[in-house]
Amino acid sequence: MDKAPIQGKSAGKWGREKWRPGVVVAALILPVVALLVWFLHHHSASHPRRKVKVEPQVKAVMHLEPFVVNLADPDGDRFFRVGIELGLEQEQDERKNPNQAAMSLARARDTVLTILTVCDAQTLMVPAGKANLKDELIKALRERAPELGVREVYFTEFLIQR
Repeated sequence: MDKAPIQGKSAGKWGREKWRPGVVVAALILPVVALLVWFLHHHSASHPRRKVKVEPQVKAVMHLEPFVVNLADPDGDRFFRVGIELGLEQEQDERKNPNQAAMSLARARDTVLTILTVCDAQTLMVPAGKANLKDELIKALRERAPELGVREVYFTEFLIQR
């Protein structure tokens, strides 16, 4: 058998003399570039750069005596006992103006009582309900007692009783 014609035929179609150096370089570089683009895109998409809003940190804590309220349940037979500490953005100096401190405390307690008495037990039993209550308290305290500078609400007791 003569192998020369078969080799010549395959060498002409797929042989090295048809491959040019530019094609070889492109075949090697293209996957590397594609991998680099994918990595950069994937990395930037998984870690988006967010503008972080800097809020003042809590610098003082105001203790409020525990609250015991009737909840707004249809049966009206559920009680809620909650201890609350308020995270404030500044120290409260009661010695400078004791009347202002007393007024702020009274306004804060009234605001908290107003919010608590419209809550129902089913809502407060789930974690999302507790988080929502914190958000409502912070919003209401910022509106009604802005001089306190409330940033956080901490629950120190949380009991729903029948």
